[in-house]
Amino acid sequence: MESYLLSGFLGFLMVNMLFASGGQEASFYQNYNVTWGKSHFSSLYNDTELQLILDQSSGAGFESKLYYRTGLFHMRIKIPEQKSPGILTSFYITSKESQRDELDFEFIGSNGPPYSLSTNVFTKGVGGREQKFHLWFDPTTDFHSYTLLWNRFQVVFFVDKIPIRVFKKLGIKGPYPTQAMKVVGTIWNAEDWAGKIDWSKAPFTAHFQHFDINGCVMQDVPNPGLSRGCYYNDMNAWWSWRRNRTLSARQMMQYRNVRRKYLVYDYCTDKARYPDPFPECKSPIGIHVAP
Repeated sequence: MESYLLSGFLGFLMVNMLFASGGQEASFYQNYNVTWGKSHFSSLYNDTELQLILDQSSGAGFESKLYYRTGLFHMRIKIPEQKSPGILTSFYITSKESQRDELDFEFIGSNGPPYSLSTNVFTKGVGGREQKFHLWFDPTTDFHSYTLLWNRFQVVFFVDKIPIRVFKKLGIKGPYPTQAMKVVGTIWNAEDWAGKIDWSKAPFTAHFQHFDINGCVMQDVPNPGLSRGCYYNDMNAWWSWRRNRTLSARQMMQYRNVRRKYLVYDYCTDKARYPDPFPECKSPIGIHVAP
């Protein structure tokens, strides 16, 4: 009993440490590589902060060195101060296959306020599961936290510790995502669908912090990710413990409140686009549980 209580307490501490402002000060190069736009990338403060630049010649992006199968993935982001449509700053996890699974946070440039955050979900290469929120703060003036909790029981999108989107299944067999995922951050030109960019305001600069990764590493060795919390399998990792399998009462209250006040688009209610709703859209409170 003492061991169980201690492990639960340690799990509570780990979650709160992860969500704490600033997070763990891991070096960018410890877990990530720049993948494109290297001339538009720079690291700051002993590699604990990253700057990505978008101009007419290029944007930039980075991704994790390793693939993960579950975890709690966290990034602190400050999006460009210059206001213009067509700029896309993103943080997401993806399997990078043509038939990919993917969970997205996307800031689509606008002439805000209000400032919008879009979330999207892909399964087997098919997206369209978009939910869009008006943020209750200015994401251009300071860093804010964006987190994905992924275990076998639920996927939760958090903004500054507040759950904004939850689902448990997507009408597919077994847990979702079904594939190992990499962690990715980018800034890029989305003029072809998100509006014309005002290049007179360029360059556009996005900043990222918090480069520690808490996830089960996918590698062909016994007990993968032992040092990161995956002892014999991902069910034993702290982000899969019972307290993280559903929202707490407080989190449920926050979830309902943020969706009532700030949700401005939900694919589940878009009858024109989706006359035959996705199977997970039957939940009355928006927590997507497939039958």
